[in-house]
Amino acid sequence: MISRNTKNVLVVSFGFLSLFTAYGGLQSLQSSLNAEAGMGVISLSVIYGTIILSSMFLPPIMIKNLGCKWTIFISMACYISYSFGNLFPGWPSLIATSAILGLGGSPLWSAKCTYLTISGNNQAAKENKKGQDVINQYFGTFFLIFQSSAVWGNLMSSLIFGQDSNIADIPEENLQYCGAALCNENFTTTGNFTQPEQNLRNILMGCYIGVGVLAMVLVALFLDNIDGETAREFRRSRGNKSFCSTFLATFSLLRDKRLLMLIPLTMYSGFEQSFLAGEYTKNYVTCALGIHYVGFSMICFGAVNSLSSYLFGRLAQYTGRIALFCLAAVVNLSCAIALLLWSPHPDQLPVFFVFPALWGVGDAVWQTQTNALYGTLFPNHKEAAFANYRMWESLGFVIAFAYSTYICLSTKIYILISVLALTMVTYLWVEYNEYRNPTPQVNLTDDKLEKDYKRITDSGTMVIAQTNL
Repeated sequence: MISRNTKNVLVVSFGFLSLFTAYGGLQSLQSSLNAEAGMGVISLSVIYGTIILSSMFLPPIMIKNLGCKWTIFISMACYISYSFGNLFPGWPSLIATSAILGLGGSPLWSAKCTYLTISGNNQAAKENKKGQDVINQYFGTFFLIFQSSAVWGNLMSSLIFGQDSNIADIPEENLQYCGAALCNENFTTTGNFTQPEQNLRNILMGCYIGVGVLAMVLVALFLDNIDGETAREFRRSRGNKSFCSTFLATFSLLRDKRLLMLIPLTMYSGFEQSFLAGEYTKNYVTCALGIHYVGFSMICFGAVNSLSSYLFGRLAQYTGRIALFCLAAVVNLSCAIALLLWSPHPDQLPVFFVFPALWGVGDAVWQTQTNALYGTLFPNHKEAAFANYRMWESLGFVIAFAYSTYICLSTKIYILISVLALTMVTYLWVEYNEYRNPTPQVNLTDDKLEKDYKRITDSGTMVIAQTNL
């Protein structure tokens, strides 16, 4: 019999799996599916730009007033709107639904991270374990399930678009425009790209909308409202002072030097994800093989990412975070250098799947360990900490997508390498500081989590009550 906390982690995980089966598949396709005038990439920039704005105030306000469960539920509805926008894409529909999705993005992820951190600390108290170890395991379990969404979402797109009667072999002379060898960002003019038939597009969007609605149903029916009582208490006792404190909670945490030094690491997460989804899929896969191969290549990323996330979540308690972060840095650096030198060709078909697989290993570390690191370093300010995480990660996405259509691919790779180098320097400083001044761990003794989770009225910040075992 699994524990109540583990059950809740599984519900959250499968809810996100269903939701991001749709969004993950759409994100991978945007640079190719809506390539005209860079419309797809610009829509992604709008998404993450809006996420930055929502990160400034929405997560603490929504979580404190609604609780994690209903914050997740409402935010999921925002994500589903983007699938509707892609049914008949145009500037008005894509930009409007991108903005709606962005508003829900930060509250969704902040609520999820807060929920898993609370559950991990509570379960650690029951089992007399270190809180950060159980949190690591829960994040590993979450990403094991969640990252497999890349498999199912991209499998849908590849199988559906693979039935397109317009598929044709790419002329040999057009392959010179693929990869980073030439500075040519407009390869679509060479004839390497054709739009899939509208009926196939409609079928895909219908499938994506369906799995998004399923995610909302799972959360509404099966997820425990573990902080519901705390949210009700906050609504009863809130005032102008507490509202202002809540509104500014995200920015107040920036006074902590540790958070400032984590900004490069968090932004790099956005850079590396956007590179794979926007640049690799367009300049390597679609350019040399065709859009119907995008899904298959991203399936390799999702499958390896999913398994690696679970492995690293378990392995972290034995190796520590530093070894895993260094592994991810070496993997990403090696791939970036190789992509600078590689000239993609259809005859090298296996290679197109090796890069996403290796990228999945690295991304598994960036996602599981960075989320767990935030939960460990800021146990008393989880909502504000994870709002900052989402805000700075989204800034990395925005910057990468914003310059996507304006600079050469080789320049983008050099930027990626530079940000990675800065990331490792600042991250190691954080670890050194944590080694010298360890963050006190949160201890829980009451089985009823909602009674342990209380509000400090003078700061408007929610904390877990620290008690002696």
